[in-house]
Amino acid sequence: MVRNIIRYFNKKNLTNEDYNFLFSSPPPDEFIVYDTETTGLNPKVDEILSIGAVKIKGNKIIASQKFELFVKPTKEISEESIKIHQIRNIDLQNGSTPQEAIDKFLYFIGSRPLVGYYLEFDINMINKYLKPYLGINLPNEQIEVSGIYHDKKIKFIPNGIIDLRFDTIMNDLGLPIFGKHDAINDAIMTAMMFIKLKNISKI
Repeated sequence: MVRNIIRYFNKKNLTNEDYNFLFSSPPPDEFIVYDTETTGLNPKVDEILSIGAVKIKGNKIIASQKFELFVKPTKEISEESIKIHQIRNIDLQNGSTPQEAIDKFLYFIGSRPLVGYYLEFDINMINKYLKPYLGINLPNEQIEVSGIYHDKKIKFIPNGIIDLRFDTIMNDLGLPIFGKHDAINDAIMTAMMFIKLKNISKI
């Protein structure tokens, strides 16, 4: 009920009717898993440097329909930031502008539910650009994989402390960890995590 009310007023704020498709019914059993690399962890001041996303249909990752792009920031990336994500200023010279990146991303995701690991941060980063561009926040359903993992795990460890670190969850689910943590690889690994969690009753 509350979600429907929020969605209604969100749609009323849409400034361009070409993007009404974001509010349509999503294709059945399809999901978008995505991740961002950013200059820092504060959506108010930090910027997106890259976006990686993959589509899931049923229990399959559609490898032929992945989304990956670099985004030009408005200022130079700090050395501290480069050490974390390994994205250099030179890597972004041919990147998309933020508006171009958001536009391409919206057409890729459509109205499908969005899946991620600590997804709230990535949603906030997209909304930072989307709100001034179209007047709305992302209306898509949001699914947090660490929440699914926690809810399944806590049934068997009542009152226990559950380690929700990314690599810990991957190892516990018996999934391979790719060597490089970047937006597209993290999106693919999160997609594998989501599919595994959907299909097991206990871990």
